[in-house]
Amino acid sequence: MAPDLNEIEWAEPILPQVPDPAWEAEVKRRTGMFSETDRRVTPSGWVREACAAVVAFRPSVMPQRLLNIGTMVIAQENSCRYCYGANRAFMRILGYSESFISQIEQDAQVAELDPRDRGFIAFCRNLARSRPRPARAEREALAALGFAPLAISEMALVISMSCFYNRVSTMIASPPEASIEQMASGFVGRLMNLAGPLMRGMMTKPRAPVQPPLEPAALARGPFGAVLAPLAGLPGATSFRTALDGAFASTVLSTATKALMFAVVARTLDCHRSGAESHKLLVAEGFSDADIDTALSTLHSARLTAQESKLLSWVRGTVYYQPGPLQKETRALLGEIGNDATLEAIGIAALANAVVRLAMLME
Repeated sequence: MAPDLNEIEWAEPILPQVPDPAWEAEVKRRTGMFSETDRRVTPSGWVREACAAVVAFRPSVMPQRLLNIGTMVIAQENSCRYCYGANRAFMRILGYSESFISQIEQDAQVAELDPRDRGFIAFCRNLARSRPRPARAEREALAALGFAPLAISEMALVISMSCFYNRVSTMIASPPEASIEQMASGFVGRLMNLAGPLMRGMMTKPRAPVQPPLEPAALARGPFGAVLAPLAGLPGATSFRTALDGAFASTVLSTATKALMFAVVARTLDCHRSGAESHKLLVAEGFSDADIDTALSTLHSARLTAQESKLLSWVRGTVYYQPGPLQKETRALLGEIGNDATLEAIGIAALANAVVRLAMLME
């Protein structure tokens, strides 16, 4: 059973706030708020853009109602105190009752949920947890409940995007959004709860996607294109393509280091598709099969700098983790490699966990 909100061990913030008024104004325009996580990922262009894209996301196929429920369930499964608290508060603001939320948290049978809703929640928990490893049968179970293939793909995309944001927020130990949590549990929250369906309709009104869908060839072009190609037709896939391109274009960490970090996550989750994509990147960097096997077996590579090689064992610990120990290890990493490299490593680790989980359902 996933932990309750107050059971999650949480440290003081690992990365500092870095003011950027122009970026803050842009994020508020796109998402309506500038979060504690946004304030700490500002120095990295691709990480901050990826985080903003997750918050700005609106589904094009799956119901918005399931997105509201799913993001809270995924944050609970990933033990992200920051995201769990914020999403729980947001559900209260949208008019969901405390009883309804509590029953979902406890994975109980909820009278208001039909079999399709329960199937989606199970899908969220299984993919976020990835223990045991999810498989194509997970998608087939949703199809049997009547969900269209593109809707199921968007659900997998949502879970993967949420896993990215949960890990970024956890690894930097974003402090809770106290004002939002307090508002949700106070008079304003109770007032909004009475509004119920009207409030949900106002705050989840469909809007045009921030980015249009990419053509299949454009999705498939670049790192991990084989993972993204099946998502053609979904606007959210554009954000994944942008994040991957930005991550591998960045020069803060070497391409070899980033590809090996992806490969470690792929091997830990036993994902052959993303492992093959990592392998292609490493071969292009001049690695032999023996070099790759040694690095993945020992979590050390003589072809990386001593500091970058440390990231291989660290990133394996981001696949299955407890927040407290992971935050302690990340703080130690910060002391060794500095703010910029740590932020880049956090972004790569979060993106690798998201992409590999997405790939597992496509195998």
